[in-house]
Amino acid sequence: MHRVQIHARDLRILDPLLSYPSTILGREKAIVLNLEILLRDPLDDKVAPIVEELRRRLKPVNADDGDNISGRESVPQHDLDTGEEDESPFEFRALEVALEAICSYLAARTIELEMAVFPALDMLTEKISSRNLDRLRKLKSQMTRLTARVQKVRDELEKLLDDDDDMDELYLSRKLVGASSSLSGSAAFLHYSPSMGSKPSRASRASVATALGDENDVGEVEMLVESYFMQIDGTLNKLTTIREYIDSTEDYINIQLDNKRNQLIQLELILSSGTLSLSIYSLVAGIFGVNIPYTWNTGYGYLFKWVVIITGIFCAVVFILIMSYARYKGLVGS
Repeated sequence: MHRVQIHARDLRILDPLLSYPSTILGREKAIVLNLEILLRDPLDDKVAPIVEELRRRLKPVNADDGDNISGRESVPQHDLDTGEEDESPFEFRALEVALEAICSYLAARTIELEMAVFPALDMLTEKISSRNLDRLRKLKSQMTRLTARVQKVRDELEKLLDDDDDMDELYLSRKLVGASSSLSGSAAFLHYSPSMGSKPSRASRASVATALGDENDVGEVEMLVESYFMQIDGTLNKLTTIREYIDSTEDYINIQLDNKRNQLIQLELILSSGTLSLSIYSLVAGIFGVNIPYTWNTGYGYLFKWVVIITGIFCAVVFILIMSYARYKGLVGS
């Protein structure tokens, strides 16, 4: 806190155990950035590429000849050219590395999710099973969490782009030059970035020129943030496309399930109609099975044959009428 002159609340913003939203804040001598990245261990395999990129971007371009000669074989020529051509202030180069890291990380996670979602959806459309449904549920939960992370970063970048004052606060070199008006521009920037050599480089002179320029000009940081805003917005659009594809597949599955459900209802209607028709036989059997003596209750063998035939015809007619009415109402398919 004493070294970079920030408050304790700024450190709490960086605490991963506290649920603070994504934040980019400009302070007097530091930029407080909370965008899903915590560089806790620089030797970690996941953090090492970011640290190496920071070293490459922030490497002094006016180092002594011995260092340049010894590192010329190991450092590619395009890296040296990039370092020579990058005339952005020190803080913007560091900010760009952080934005590039988080945007690349979220884009990579989105690609991995996309490669896992599409085969799962294809398997589900081919066969609806509990295993495939559970797999899709897990992927959808993972996509929801990833979408929330991407949305937070996008909202913070959009909020920063909409506020020129917040972008102006990110110009640490400009504020340092304003506070050290008694010193020259080159000396002020060298005091801000001691890692630079004693001889001012082109990046140093460009940074000082930026700091001494129009105090209300935020074009440089606006272009920087806007480029990564477009990248993170593209990642969010890709996640939205994946969600729409999942929703379309779910609608298709629901249609299939509704069709199966309708077929079961039709089968139940047919069985109920058949049961109702056959119950007439039970009624006739009950009538002829009565033990009360009647005049027509004796010697009715010839009559029983016609009763059976007429009852069968009547049951068939009742069944046909029920099915015709159900088809007329659209309850049974043609």
